[in-house]
Amino acid sequence: MDINAANLRAIHTGLSTAFNTRLNNTTTFYGQLAMTANSVTAMNEYPRLDDLPGMREWIGDRVVHDLSAQSYIIRNRKFEMTLGILRDQIEDDQIGMFTPVASEMGLAAAEFPDQLIFPLFKAGATTRCYDGQYFFDTDHPGYSEGGGETSVSNFQDGPGPAWYLIDDSRVIKPMVWQNRRAFQLVAKNSLDDDNVFWRDQFVWGVDGRCNAGFGLWQLAYMSKQPLNAENYQIARTRMSTIRKRSGQIINILPRKLLVPPTLETEGRRLLEAEMINGGDTNIWKGTAELSVIPHLG
Repeated sequence: MDINAANLRAIHTGLSTAFNTRLNNTTTFYGQLAMTANSVTAMNEYPRLDDLPGMREWIGDRVVHDLSAQSYIIRNRKFEMTLGILRDQIEDDQIGMFTPVASEMGLAAAEFPDQLIFPLFKAGATTRCYDGQYFFDTDHPGYSEGGGETSVSNFQDGPGPAWYLIDDSRVIKPMVWQNRRAFQLVAKNSLDDDNVFWRDQFVWGVDGRCNAGFGLWQLAYMSKQPLNAENYQIARTRMSTIRKRSGQIINILPRKLLVPPTLETEGRRLLEAEMINGGDTNIWKGTAELSVIPHLG
């Protein structure tokens, strides 16, 4: 193949098409437990939205509730992946072998939120969130029915493997995917580029700015106890009884069960079987949606 501007443009078009097709047609999981927050600066600062007390009867002046000073910051990070193609490979018409590589780069970019969100989510029992406690903990600061301070648990320790119950019905979710600059494929493929002159190599790179962080711990529960009816009921009860500062119930809906592949059988038995124990009605059938997520393995 002749090395000229027209052929280089055609190569870039082919690689970009392969990249974008895979980028836009890849199944991901992070959206099940993370809200997407667009970022326009080096970092985003999030107030403690769980400080909102709820509605009250308006008598006299309004009561202004300042959101807590315990805000938390998620700083954006830069990530990249770069592909080099030697000039000889283009001259020898070997460019076809790089189209699948560009497709895999699109796959990597699409799945990258999963690669940040789920390791952090799994590490929640040993990683602190905005209230100073571990994201999954047994003594988060909370409130009683009368508005007094108490401890709230969203964690049940045990031998594992872990399973998770979440409320995904709200705009705010247990995790945050913060997007500053979306991943895109950029080329350095001009004949007068330094990389071509010095290394006889054309370069295509993918880069973006983003990060992951914790959202509201109240919307997620982690258990390392066996996935059975008893522990599932404990998880639902603990989530459903969390209160606001005013003492009002937050109205959390634990409606999605996240499990690793090793717990798929237990999850389906718990949420999808009509009968259990040789003929008993399964009262938990349909109370949550099961989601089997490889990244939780």
